[in-house]
Amino acid sequence: MLPTTKPQVASLNDQLAAAAKQTASLRNSADPAEATRELQILEQALKRISETLAPLEQQFNRLQALTDIGQVVNSTLEIDEVLKTVMDTIIQLTEAERGFLMLHNEHGEMVIRVARNWEQESINPSEAFVSRSSVQKVIDSGEAVLTTNALEDQRFSNQESIIALNVRSILCVPLKVKAEPIGVIYVDNRIRSGVFTQADCDLLSAFANQAAVAIEHARLFSSLKHTFAEATELKNFMDNVFASIASGVITVDAQDQITLCNRAAATILKHAPAEIIGQKIETIIPALANQVLPRLAAVRTHDEPVVGLALGQTSATGEKIEWRMNLSPLKDADQKIQGVAIVLDDLTEHKKLEAQRELLQRMVSPAVLDQIDLNSLQADGKQASISILFADIRGFTAYSEKHPPEELVAVLNQYLAAAAEAALTHEGTVGKFLGDAVMVWYNAPIPQPDHTLRAVKTALDIRRAVAGLHVKLPPNAWLDFGMGIHYGEAVLGWIGSEKRLEFAAIGDSVNTAKRIQENCARDQILISKEAYERVKDRIIARPFEPLVVKGKTHPLDVFEVIELK
Repeated sequence: MLPTTKPQVASLNDQLAAAAKQTASLRNSADPAEATRELQILEQALKRISETLAPLEQQFNRLQALTDIGQVVNSTLEIDEVLKTVMDTIIQLTEAERGFLMLHNEHGEMVIRVARNWEQESINPSEAFVSRSSVQKVIDSGEAVLTTNALEDQRFSNQESIIALNVRSILCVPLKVKAEPIGVIYVDNRIRSGVFTQADCDLLSAFANQAAVAIEHARLFSSLKHTFAEATELKNFMDNVFASIASGVITVDAQDQITLCNRAAATILKHAPAEIIGQKIETIIPALANQVLPRLAAVRTHDEPVVGLALGQTSATGEKIEWRMNLSPLKDADQKIQGVAIVLDDLTEHKKLEAQRELLQRMVSPAVLDQIDLNSLQADGKQASISILFADIRGFTAYSEKHPPEELVAVLNQYLAAAAEAALTHEGTVGKFLGDAVMVWYNAPIPQPDHTLRAVKTALDIRRAVAGLHVKLPPNAWLDFGMGIHYGEAVLGWIGSEKRLEFAAIGDSVNTAKRIQENCARDQILISKEAYERVKDRIIARPFEPLVVKGKTHPLDVFEVIELK
């Protein structure tokens, strides 16, 4: 406790009254000798008043300093810089040489947080030595330690730190929070003895009480900032995760008002997030509201999720839209349902790709299918260099006139299956079946550097497969293929509408291959000059009479394939 000033004030009033009386007496005195005596008495009284005022003025200054320090300490929660300023003020008021503020760290060890000297400079850590025995006494007892000459103080006799530092005056007070010591404030003077008084101890103790509260507040603030930073980092992380989820995610409250949506949901719903959040669910998806709203109510009522809800609608442009939803209750910390989370997937494109894949499964070998990126197969077509094989059954028309449809289809399927099997073996794409003919191309949808040779090998394998069928079938069902091969440019892509879609090759080179095939005899393989130039080192072929075909100005130079070299 700081000492009260009431006795000093009362004494000072008495002395001032006496001095005033003596002044009046001095004015009324006619005797010079008497006046001289009175003047001497007055001077003595004024001296006593001055001596009384000096400690009061010092005490007032200390109280004013303590008030100022309290304002500084409580002016901010960023405590380190504040404590430096405060320690400089303490050193000035107490005439200390050095001042230290020490706190317990997370390991319970006392560490220096602020170290200042009388020149208002921070003390180098290598020179920041204190009397550990004094500090430990304060921590153990919870009481302040004041010594006017530590070297002669019996409490610190034989203390190595006192002797080594040659400390004269020491003042150390505890920092307490809720009566528990969290550190100390330590000031000393290694030059002069008797520097610190009980008034200094009272002043420093009063400041320590304020500083302890401020430090605790700063610690709480720092912990809060750290927690907030972690929460912000976690929120940013979750925002990034939320934004990167491929599925659309929407949350709605108890009134079916949308409170949150990610980028995927905005894309699926074809609205900007700002246009979605805050809107009723029926406003955003009016065509599906009758299907969704009862499900949302059921989730909130029964506290059970809905998984795999399939929904469909037709857009204003007539496009079929297919969605899948999963609905889950949203709960607060008390497990009370506050809304519903909706995970939304647009299956429209997925189903389109699945349909395309099913189609390609019938067109290409599994080895090719595994390498195809369906998204790369452009709807508007892509130009590519390909080798085209047309194979048509010779004599089928005459055969069909003599046999019933059931038998006709059974025989036809065996020949076309043999041709398709040969094409898939060499990883060709079976473009289409044209009655009793089959069209195959190579080098698309995946590149095949030897694609023309693959076409030739396919034709030779078809020939061998037909020979095998002749062994199993009766002579009247012996049919043969005529096969034409050409190399050139074509446009490949998905052709048709959503209801009837096929992956096709279109272009003059396709027509050329078909014309060559139309001029083949039974069991004959004709290859264009363009194709022959790409495989001439790998096959045995002979020149054939140029073909005059429909749609071509000049005859086509072709070669008849005999076999591989």
